Amino acid sequence: MHSLRMKMSLIRPLLTRRGFSTSSDKMVAAVLFERLPVVIPKVDPVVYAFQEFSFRWRMQYQRRYPDEFLDRSDARGKGDYQIDYVPAPRITEADKKNDRRSLQRALDKRLYLLLYGNAHGAPSGNPVWHFPEKVYESEETMRKCAESALKSVIGDLSDTYFVGNAPMAHMVVQPKEEQSGSTSFKKFFFKSQVISKSQYNIGKCEDFVWVTKAELLEYFPEQAEFFGKMIIS
Repeated sequence: MHSLRMKMSLIRPLLTRRGFSTSSDKMVAAVLFERLPVVIPKVDPVVYAFQEFSFRWRMQYQRRYPDEFLDRSDARGKGDYQIDYVPAPRITEADKKNDRRSLQRALDKRLYLLLYGNAHGAPSGNPVWHFPEKVYESEETMRKCAESALKSVIGDLSDTYFVGNAPMAHMVVQPKEEQSGSTSFKKFFFKSQVISKSQYNIGKCEDFVWVTKAELLEYFPEQAEFFGKMIIS
């Protein structure tokens, strides 16, 4: 009995350090809500030049077939029908107007949702640009907390996909000098993606934007280095 008490006395501190509910520091779950590219990105000129060189190099050593064989293969599958294919424009009206509230822009890049409104830890409670987020309370996991954060903004998660159960990154947010009495807190970032959706009814904010990675960094100049490494596009 005495040995059992000693073992429990050694285990209890470990449980205290690892458990969510026993820590005095607040934790916030934030969601990097991402729309994947809709069209194939343009090929870099250097890559295009290499592909062109590779094609011409292979053509020099390709196998030559008899002309009569090629004639028969060319005639195969020909019919009277013809399909007129007109590709959709890569530049949309939203691109021309720089409408960042629309998902129909920057079709060859990834877009990320940012909200303008109240956020945990904002100075003097002023509205700021931030990701969908929620303070961890009694959810079963931090991912459940992140799902609640996104659901409170778009209303339904049926057209979303959360990538994994673990956060993609985390940061410790320190209070600013003018925030007397505030304490630091940890913010965990989870990735979620848009699935077959071209528009969402965004709520719980004063404004919102869908921005590329380069545009996103403009909204967070102090954390630009951190987000530049966290977001891979």
